[in-house]
Amino acid sequence: MVSTTALLLLLTILSSLHLPTVFSFEFQVGEIEGWVVPHSNATTLYYNHWASEKRFQIGDSLRFRYKKDSVMVVDEVDYKKCNSTHPIFFSNTGNTVYQLDESGPYYFISGVAEHCHKGQKMIVKVMTPEASSSRSGSTSSSTSASSAATLSLGASKLLLFQFVLSTVAAYLF
Repeated sequence: MVSTTALLLLLTILSSLHLPTVFSFEFQVGEIEGWVVPHSNATTLYYNHWASEKRFQIGDSLRFRYKKDSVMVVDEVDYKKCNSTHPIFFSNTGNTVYQLDESGPYYFISGVAEHCHKGQKMIVKVMTPEASSSRSGSTSSSTSASSAATLSLGASKLLLFQFVLSTVAAYLF
């Protein structure tokens, strides 16, 4: 009788603990080559093709590595025109990490107009939280290899879970 009560208590506690697992990825834009002007034989949609093979979600980040260039976030109109006069975000450090903090499209261009016109620009579409819940198992091997995955699990909930589990186990055995 005691072990049945303890087991029911354990199941009740475990079912009330929602232990969310949050995955966030850091994507290396352009993989090994980085943020560069696409080769002349590459399509002008080189970076958009790269981005279309990824599933971006809120909390992910993009790492841009480049030399003698810059990266900008602009609105859609400036993206289409390669206009760098009104950036929402600008960096020229050579190693820029940009956090994707909301769903929707992000428009990236090189700050060098001729680079942008040669295809050094990209649209990243960040999924809504509902769509991102089906993310697991959907990343390609190239995404997995090129992305630094970080797993974040609420430490306090994990410690509480371990405490409850060890307490019930000690009580049962």
